[in-house]
Amino acid sequence: MVKLLADGMLGSLAKWLRILGYDTAYFPQIGDNELARIARSEGRILLTRDRELAKREGLNCLLIESDELEEQVHQAIEELGLTLERPFSRCPICNTPLREIEREEVKGRVPVYIFQTHKHFRFCPKCEKPYWRGTHWDKMKETIEKFKGGRDWNQ
Repeated sequence: MVKLLADGMLGSLAKWLRILGYDTAYFPQIGDNELARIARSEGRILLTRDRELAKREGLNCLLIESDELEEQVHQAIEELGLTLERPFSRCPICNTPLREIEREEVKGRVPVYIFQTHKHFRFCPKCEKPYWRGTHWDKMKETIEKFKGGRDWNQ
């Protein structure tokens, strides 16, 4: 599976690639040398808007051309040959794989109404944040469909 690293200018792209299920590291406060070191040592593809950084020797980079999120996602999908295999499987905040969690384990961690009306939850073991299919789920699915632009991602 592809491993990605987004530079400090691509926080929204990193979040959406995580939502799509891709291992996408993002450290907004580190410099170019450290980004290059991490990309090389972890075998990650560096996503950057920085033309000079993208030219560095020995880096596997994708120079992101647009400032617009939708275009950035389209470019990453097209040029990296991404497929939609495991959406909603990673924490959009910290990139940790989510795990299924028993309903009783989220009691007191989610609003009472959510606990009463939902049966299935996921949980980020690092952030300790629970996730569920609320109204935001449908909005996120609509956004993903917009990103897909009618393309088949091998769902």
